[in-house]
Amino acid sequence: MKFSTFIQRADKRKKRAPWLAIVAVLIVVTVQLRRQGRTWWCSCGQPFLWVGDVHSSHCSQHLFDPYSFTHVLHGVVFCGILTWAVPPLLPNWRLFLAVLVESLWELLENSQVVIQRYRAATIALGYEGDSIVNSLSDILCCAAGFVLARRLGLRRSAILFVLTELILLVWIRDNLTLNVLMLVYPIDAIKAWQSGGA
Repeated sequence: MKFSTFIQRADKRKKRAPWLAIVAVLIVVTVQLRRQGRTWWCSCGQPFLWVGDVHSSHCSQHLFDPYSFTHVLHGVVFCGILTWAVPPLLPNWRLFLAVLVESLWELLENSQVVIQRYRAATIALGYEGDSIVNSLSDILCCAAGFVLARRLGLRRSAILFVLTELILLVWIRDNLTLNVLMLVYPIDAIKAWQSGGA
């Protein structure tokens, strides 16, 4: 084998490595979510692509819902943080790290401790965790947000973040900022205002 052919093959393997790592993470997350007792899709038996009512029992059970946009914002934030924190790392490996962190969040979010916290502290009173399809969709939305932020750059990504947060605030009375706040430090007045949108 020629040395140049060997180098080309090694280069192809190097380029494929982060994508294979992402697929491996998605497989591990799927298996672990199933072990946690997550259903594949909504127990209603109707696999919708989109559910717009955040107060419905269908929210977080189908492919996409309004909270999918918050996961896109996760990707935007991760892109900024990882670009700043590990600039020498190749972009596809930074994407892998973003997917890994988001996957760990999905596992934590679907643990009984966090599910009970959501039910007690936020407007998600009947929340029972995400379906596996919804969790995988959330991870892919995060990856899409990461890729989008790389293309937009810092300034336009910041504008996208603020606009998305404002639209979600008006639309569903919730967004990424409020979601984090209410999970960490619930405020009764905000919870009451959010519940008024039901």
